[in-house]
Amino acid sequence: MRNTAVNITVLLSIFCLNTNTYAESKVRVTLYKATTKGSGVGVVLGTLTFYPAHGGVVLVPNVQGLTAGLHGLHIHQKPSCQFGIKNGKRTAALEAGGHWDPNRTNTHAGPYHTRGHLGDLPALYADAQHQAIHPEFAPQLKIKDLSGHAIIVHQGGDNYSDYPAPLGGGGARIACGIISKKSEN
Repeated sequence: MRNTAVNITVLLSIFCLNTNTYAESKVRVTLYKATTKGSGVGVVLGTLTFYPAHGGVVLVPNVQGLTAGLHGLHIHQKPSCQFGIKNGKRTAALEAGGHWDPNRTNTHAGPYHTRGHLGDLPALYADAQHQAIHPEFAPQLKIKDLSGHAIIVHQGGDNYSDYPAPLGGGGARIACGIISKKSEN
């Protein structure tokens, strides 16, 4: 039932796109495999395109190469995909920082709650062909909020809670993209 409600919300949001700013305000981000070598990015996995919509933004993924299932998706604080050192080990995309939380809520509550990180986005669903192509709606965001951050895809799903595991329990950072003014097409 929840999936049906979310799909209806996404479809309604797409039809409610602001057509006056549709083309000039979209933001397209190239998503790369996150690595612990060199610049921290590997092969291109696809794109995520954000469109303005009434009450938020619609996110349209075109991503290949993910394992089938749900993957946590978040906007992170810094525009970096560089690996870092955590507990003495190289960690992919660590320099992106934590989830973007400009209101300092320190709460991972998901994209449909006003009390949590603004960087919490709906999870990506990768199908049996390892593609994520299903649009999602992020009601807490505006296009102008996106620039100057990284977007991270996590290995596992997201329960939109800090329990039983912190930050939704999504695990490792497996893909990363930089959201910059150049991303706007």
